Amino acid sequence: MAATERGQWQSRFGFIMAAAGSAIGLGNIVFFGANAYKYGAGAFYLPYLIALFCVGIPVMVLELGLGSYTRRAFPPSLHKIAGRMGEFWGWFALISATLITMYYITILAWCLGMLLGALGPLWQPEQTLTAFKEVGKLPNPTGYFFEMISQWSTVIFVILIWAANLWVVAKGVQTIEWVNKIFLPLMWLFMGLLIVRGITLPNGLDGLYLLFTPNFEVMGNIEVWKGAFSQIFFTLSLGFGIMTAYASYLPEDADQVSNPLIISFMNCGFEFLAGIAIFTMLFSFSIVPKASTLSMTFFVIPEGIARMPGGPLLVSAFGVLFFVLLLLAGITSSVSLVEGLASALIDKFSSSRGALVRVFAAVGCLGSVAFALPLIVDPSLASNGTLGLTLIDLVDHWAFGYGLLIGGLMECILVGWVFGAKRLREHINIHARIKLPALFDLLIKWVIPAVLLFIIGSSAWQELKGIYGHDFVIQGFQPWLPWLCFAIFAAGGAILALVLTLAKDYHQPLQTEEEQSA
Repeated sequence: MAATERGQWQSRFGFIMAAAGSAIGLGNIVFFGANAYKYGAGAFYLPYLIALFCVGIPVMVLELGLGSYTRRAFPPSLHKIAGRMGEFWGWFALISATLITMYYITILAWCLGMLLGALGPLWQPEQTLTAFKEVGKLPNPTGYFFEMISQWSTVIFVILIWAANLWVVAKGVQTIEWVNKIFLPLMWLFMGLLIVRGITLPNGLDGLYLLFTPNFEVMGNIEVWKGAFSQIFFTLSLGFGIMTAYASYLPEDADQVSNPLIISFMNCGFEFLAGIAIFTMLFSFSIVPKASTLSMTFFVIPEGIARMPGGPLLVSAFGVLFFVLLLLAGITSSVSLVEGLASALIDKFSSSRGALVRVFAAVGCLGSVAFALPLIVDPSLASNGTLGLTLIDLVDHWAFGYGLLIGGLMECILVGWVFGAKRLREHINIHARIKLPALFDLLIKWVIPAVLLFIIGSSAWQELKGIYGHDFVIQGFQPWLPWLCFAIFAAGGAILALVLTLAKDYHQPLQTEEEQSA
């Protein structure tokens, strides 16, 4: 299958919008503000910027350069530079990304449910819980959320979100480009409105001042640096295989130095603005959040919106605005997650896009439904309450906390030591206006693997005390469930990656630009 048959971006602008849309997601809007609040506000920014330049941008250059060099998606790209061993790690990373895609779409389905609630019911003082009879009533928005996820209607929301992803991805890269050209500007517009509201709240400007005031004493805490490096890796969608797939749809003479710079700065610029909007609002109402995407999304920020002055109509308007923003950001990211695996399967099995995406969407939808299951496992709400939310908590711990970092570590090792970082750098520099320095080789071979090994190793060390670094107990459910989820992630991911690697050789030799022109 020639590169042109796989589709190409209509313009460089469209590609940048799609790649930025992939990077900008739920985590940018809520998780960055939570981390900044947790790690001392201004003390988080300097480590964050260092992580951006030392890890984020170099790995972004690597992934885009890899797609440009091989003209293929992530696993076949690694196959080209490192054989079947490289392809295995490519599939393992994509399987982790697929697990994330499944529960990510479930979270988007809950955002849709909260959007409907923001039209009125979400802002009522309290909610009677019909499924959690031991609890009785809870104040909103917490009560509304738990009542919503205990209903089977959430399964309908999951199907709707998957249908939207199916429609976009089945149409190909030009439709992905078109959707991002519309959604991304709307996201910036809506975020601007939230910023204006945040800084005009009482004490909002004080929160802004605190956000940009560095505390050098807090920077001595290693957890701040660990949080910053983890955040930058996740926020740029690195380790998902997305950027390699997207770059394979670019013309051969695309500039893979300026492109990642623009994408990274767009993503981090949006994240900074989101930090201002969320931080000023939380500071104004003296809300101290936990650094959890779920709690920030469904409890903490809606609580802040509910306290806004101006009456119920204004509160409802900003609530709707916030959840529409989340849906726009989430769909641009989920589309890219689905495309990352779809393009890899198309390259591997030479399947038609429409048929393959429909099969994958059906399987993925079943996985998302599992994460949305409203079966009550803890009627007292001492833990997560439903089976679906419990599964998200456990699978996220392994797939998101380890899978992507392992994928990023292995791609740096394979490119840096097997293929040669210098060789990739020389290829990228052929069409780059700004030439990559030899420092790129040092970062890919030594610095980034060392950072990722430290993060993975320190996290794994905590597992010796139990999942999450402590004894993890799920009220009302089997104690073996956490380890079953680990087995599905580790053993299941490895077996499936091996099966995909050995299933079929590529239908034709994977040729690079240099080999095609020879």
